[in-house]
Formats: sequence, structure tokens, C-alpha cells
Amino acid sequence: PSIEGVPYITFLAAGSICIGTVYGATFEATYNAFSRLQIQRTWDAMLNTPLSLDDVVWAEILWAQAKALKSGLSIVLVVLLFDVSRAATLIWVPLVLVLVALTFAALGMIVCALAKGYDFFMYYFTLGITPMVFLSGTFFPADQLPPMLVAVMKWFPLSPAVELVRPLVLGRVPGEPWADVLQLTLTATLAIWVSAVLMRRRLLR
Repeated sequence: PSIEGVPYITFLAAGSICIGTVYGATFEATYNAFSRLQIQRTWDAMLNTPLSLDDVVWAEILWAQAKALKSGLSIVLVVLLFDVSRAATLIWVPLVLVLVALTFAALGMIVCALAKGYDFFMYYFTLGITPMVFLSGTFFPADQLPPMLVAVMKWFPLSPAVELVRPLVLGRVPGEPWADVLQLTLTATLAIWVSAVLMRRRLLR
């Protein structure tokens, strides 16, 4: 009924907001982006205009970010409507989700650039997204895990996302917000650069 002194549904709400954002960005930047790239050949049409490849990559990432933000904010709306949390700090959650959505959209674009077919994405979801979802403190406190596993999972981008969102849902200010924001920002920046490089190798060789 409760965990860490708060109702479990409130504890779970923060994780659900993050998961909704992560899956929204990941599905759009992998399956849907790959359809436009490889099946529908929408990218070819766009590249026959004055648009550059970087323009198209950025557009795909920002589109995935926008759809992911919609998914995350929908869960925030449910949290408010069902009185799971009415904390004033919820107003800061959308700003966090903008960064989380950008990070996972860019990571998904890397996978899209490497994919030869739809089946390839199952490796990313099975070996990357699913372990993060279950081991980054979304469903239960991460400190219940073995210390070595906790140390490893902190390097993955879902952990800082949960560390930022959960206190805000509970009506508190995150303890070390700038460290988590910096980690997500650096991850997003590196992922955008890598995805652009890989797309150039794929399409302009």
C-alpha cells in the first residue's frame, strides 16, 4: 500500500510518466522513422529538396520528442485528474520531459540508422529499454538492487529522469538536479551527433 512513506500509486506515477515519455520517443524514432526512411522513402523525397540530411535528422528527432512529450503529459494529466498528486512542483515536470524525450529520441535515431529491418529494433528494446524500465527505480526503489547493479544503472539515461521526476510528483525539489540534468544533456548531445554521423554513412556513402 505504501513505499518509502508514500502511497505506492503516487510512487508509481512518477515512473509511469517517465516510461510513457521513453516509449513515445523510442517507438517514433525507431519503427516509425525507419518506415519513413526505408519503406516509404520519405527521406529520399525530402533530400531532393534544399533540405540537408542534418535538417531531416533533426526534424525526425524533434518530431519524436514532440510525440513523446505528448505521451508523458497525458500521464501527468491523469495524475492530476485522479488526484494521485496535486503537488505544485508538478509544474516543472514538462521541462524535465522535454529533455528526457530529446535524449531517447536521439538514442532511438542511432538505432534507426543501424537497422537493416524491423526485427533489429527488438534487440534494442529487449537489451536496452526493458532493463532500464525495470531497473531504474520506476516500479520500486533502485536502492533495493545490488550496489554494483545500482552503480551501473545510474549511467543509463532513465535513472536521472526518474531522479528528477519523482521528487516533483511527491512535492519536493530534487536533491541534485543539475547533475541529472547535465547527464541527460550530455547523453542527448552525444546521441544527436552519433545519429547524424551514422545517417551520413548510411545515406551519403
